[in-house]
Amino acid sequence: MAAIALIVWAKNSMDKNQTKALSPEETVSFEDGELQINVFYNRPYKKGREIFGDLVSYGKVWRTGANEATTFQTKTPITIKGKILKAGKYSLWTIPNEHSWSIIFNTEYGQWGVNPAGEPNRNPEKDLLTVDVHAAQHEKEFEQFTIAFEKMGAEAEMILLWDKTVVVMPFSR
Repeated sequence: MAAIALIVWAKNSMDKNQTKALSPEETVSFEDGELQINVFYNRPYKKGREIFGDLVSYGKVWRTGANEATTFQTKTPITIKGKILKAGKYSLWTIPNEHSWSIIFNTEYGQWGVNPAGEPNRNPEKDLLTVDVHAAQHEKEFEQFTIAFEKMGAEAEMILLWDKTVVVMPFSR
């Protein structure tokens, strides 16, 4: 029995390692005085696929990357579209649409991004904050999913880029 458990564990471990090789891990950080934000996510590639509206469905929750649910950690409270996000660590989920996205901060984190049925592994009862932001199309194509930060005067932006879609979430301290 122990041998079977070891074989299953080894296969699952190899599957996850292979998946991570296809969508490598990334941590992106933003600092501005006392404000410190860290986002951990996995970066899938486009690889000629139609991304939004196909691989990532419009109107449905997405884990915002690949593999584990993306995490967003802030050391101080931030204001997003007039709403306060308390200091803490959250899983970050999105609902993509053609012209706008919902960005969801959920108090549960550390889970794999999808359950065995392929559905988002998120408990909506643990959603703390949801904001809607604009999505735009860009001429340039971004091959690998990217999360970046940019300082804009007293405010800053978290930017999501993939395929030809650009999503900007402004925030401030």
